[in-house]
Amino acid sequence: MAPLFGLRWADFGGKRDVLDGRLIWVGHQVLRAGVSVIIGFGCWSPEERYALRAIANRAGADFELHYLTLPEDERRQRADARWRESPDEIFEMAIEDHDRFRALFTPPMPDELQGCSLPPPPTPFESWPAWASDRWPTLPRPDT
Repeated sequence: MAPLFGLRWADFGGKRDVLDGRLIWVGHQVLRAGVSVIIGFGCWSPEERYALRAIANRAGADFELHYLTLPEDERRQRADARWRESPDEIFEMAIEDHDRFRALFTPPMPDELQGCSLPPPPTPFESWPAWASDRWPTLPRPDT
């Protein structure tokens, strides 16, 4: 994202959602071709995870959710080290950024990790892929 949006990530507004939507769309096309895909970004909310699972299901693919944890101080140290090692490729994160993003993340519940049935999508969406196309604007809207 740094080459596309510049070095200060906080300034790019909704551009990340546009990029994420395109990456998810490419992943869906690859799944439809029968190849495995790993999405290693986002998935910060149950809704995002449900939507991605529904998209994989539509492609006829299995979906696995893997959740890894680190002690918070180690996670921050690793993020800081990545920035120091590659400042032209990685966005620097201030202490406030770490705190703000941590507050936005909802860890998956055990039933999510075990592949529970998808709940209905939020109103007014007819399907999780429809919700996803609203969340990630460049993801084409499905036929519900």
